[in-house]
Amino acid sequence: MTEAPRKIQASLLERAAQVYDFDAHLRARGALPGLPASAPEPEFAPIPKPVPVIKPALVLEPVAAPDPEPVLKPVPQPIRQHTAPAAAPAPRTRPRPGGAGASIAIDRAMLAERGLLVPGAAVDALAEEFRLVKRHLLLTARTVKLQDEDRSRAILVCSPNTDEGKTFCAVNLAISLAAERDTEVLLVDADFAKPDVMRRLGASDGPGLLDVLADPRIEVESCVVATDIPQLSLLPCGTKSNTDTELLASDRTAALIATLLAADPHRIIIFDSPPALAASPAGVLATQVGQVMLVVRADKTSEGDLRQAVALLDGCDHIQLVLNAVSFVPGGRRFGSYYGQEDAT
Repeated sequence: MTEAPRKIQASLLERAAQVYDFDAHLRARGALPGLPASAPEPEFAPIPKPVPVIKPALVLEPVAAPDPEPVLKPVPQPIRQHTAPAAAPAPRTRPRPGGAGASIAIDRAMLAERGLLVPGAAVDALAEEFRLVKRHLLLTARTVKLQDEDRSRAILVCSPNTDEGKTFCAVNLAISLAAERDTEVLLVDADFAKPDVMRRLGASDGPGLLDVLADPRIEVESCVVATDIPQLSLLPCGTKSNTDTELLASDRTAALIATLLAADPHRIIIFDSPPALAASPAGVLATQVGQVMLVVRADKTSEGDLRQAVALLDGCDHIQLVLNAVSFVPGGRRFGSYYGQEDAT
């Protein structure tokens, strides 16, 4: 079987020659011999030239330059000198009285043996009784403060007769008041005939109230004795004198009390005076203080004695009674039942 001859395709040049007359082009140039040079070239339609597309030029509009960033110039600071750091302020405390700054130690065991209140000890029936007593005195001091120019902070502790417990109550009242947060207590021994405050607290006598009243050159704060019981100070009786009543009745006594009160607005002064029916200084002191705490012994003081004592102390407008030596009755409504006194009995 004979194969059919393959059809050879024309090349690109051959196909181009079929379309264009290359010989005429060459004759026009005289490249081919025998061909007239003047042969007219075939007319071809002019190939349109592409129109160049002119793109608009990129117009750069002037752009405003950004504002320059502000330059932060350091503010000149004052030159500080390097000094050592200041010390922390000391806690605020009230100055303790006591002249040269001496302080005596109070024997707590001795207080307990003598039946007195012991600072910092557990609360018992006696402590609660004096809590109640001092609340009335403090309330009166606040109520009448503007009427008597602070004299209500001066309290006289007295009794109609001897052996009714006035010094016992004065010392316990001072210790109880010293436990308050905002008080400074000054206990003054004003029982000139039989001073006993310093002995009961284990302190010795020294210059005191009578010396200051007799000699204007003596500063009263120089005679005040500080104790190791916080906020409690003592003022002894001083040198005994046959004119103690007259000294108390002088204008110097009023000025002295005013000076002691002005020295500390938190100060409360407690005077332990002689019995009202036994010596005259109690009645005179009653005119110089703002309050009187009259101690009455339940098993001893008669109604007549009580009335006479109140009459002698009427120079003070605020007299309050304290009933001492009350017999304890088990089951009664009293502070002792709450603190287990019934069980102890």
